[in-house]
Amino acid sequence: MNAELNFRYAERNDVSLILKFIRELAAYEKMLDKVVADEATLEEWIFDKNKAEVIFACLDGKEIGFALFFHNFSTFLGRAGLYLEDLYVSPEYRGKGYGKAILKKLASIAVERKCGRLEWWCLDWNKPSIDFYLSLGAEPMSDWTVYRIAGETLKDLAK
Repeated sequence: MNAELNFRYAERNDVSLILKFIRELAAYEKMLDKVVADEATLEEWIFDKNKAEVIFACLDGKEIGFALFFHNFSTFLGRAGLYLEDLYVSPEYRGKGYGKAILKKLASIAVERKCGRLEWWCLDWNKPSIDFYLSLGAEPMSDWTVYRIAGETLKDLAK
């Protein structure tokens, strides 16, 4: 990292940039067809309802990556944690330490807020990211399986 990397929290006028990064991440994950988010929905949930936060990694004033995160809660720890939903660095900036810098920034936010942990999911096929996370000391939660109810199944269950 030769140039100085800075971070800034997203503001309402950044919604189109947030969506751009989300779409780029989804394309990388071969899931672009799953993105149904639009600017109005992101604006409502991030800025009106305050359900998530976004930080941008900025290099010489240009946003080169982002992280979208929110608080979860651990009953065992009795305190909140940070859940990292998305972390993305533009391809031309990868391999230069910026992803690690974003995670360090998130860790500092978690510590500052007295959170008990920082956690995220990673696709099983994404070996470069898995190797990176392991190199930081992250532990895979192999004893746990993620379950999801969404779409019509969620609506049916809510009846």
